[in-house]
Amino acid sequence: MSFGDPNNPYGPPPGQQPGYPPQPPQGQPGYGYPQGVPQQQPGYGYPQQPGYPGYPGGNHMPAEMPGLMKTARVLLFVLAGFQLLFGVIAGIAVGAAQDVSNGVGSGDATDTLAGLGFLIAALMLGLGALSIFLGVKFKTGGSGIRVTTIVYASLMILGGLVNTVQGGGGSGTFGGLISLAIAGIILASMVNGAASAWFNRPRY
Repeated sequence: MSFGDPNNPYGPPPGQQPGYPPQPPQGQPGYGYPQGVPQQQPGYGYPQQPGYPGYPGGNHMPAEMPGLMKTARVLLFVLAGFQLLFGVIAGIAVGAAQDVSNGVGSGDATDTLAGLGFLIAALMLGLGALSIFLGVKFKTGGSGIRVTTIVYASLMILGGLVNTVQGGGGSGTFGGLISLAIAGIILASMVNGAASAWFNRPRY
């Protein structure tokens, strides 16, 4: 029996010793034998990237309003209460004074002063409404609320300085100092990095 017969279909291939299992050719993958660990494919239903802050499924809680901004928000509500109260009292006082002037026959002479008084009362009521609006919007507002609050606080500081200088050491000076303190805190809470991050945070 010849093992080297190339025409024998039952014999081993050329170069293969008899009695050994056939080996796959070098450089070619064998049939039925793994050639290596397959690459791990992304599984379905599993997240491939970590969650981002602010997105559903993220691993970060929403940011909380900074403490200085909370203080400024409370001051806006307190300021609004004083503004509304002053506006109502001023309007009632001006109206009563005008009624007295009309009763004594000098109403025409005081019409201009009464009109100015009503204008101031309406201005205070409008500022009170603005203070409430800004305070409410601190929680959900964007950069526009921040810019409006900065302008508002700056105007309050200017008015406080005028009242302090022209008050002559009386009630005007005291009111000007109070306005400066409140407006300074509000302005300081709006111009720092924490306020910028808060008002520019993503909302969903």
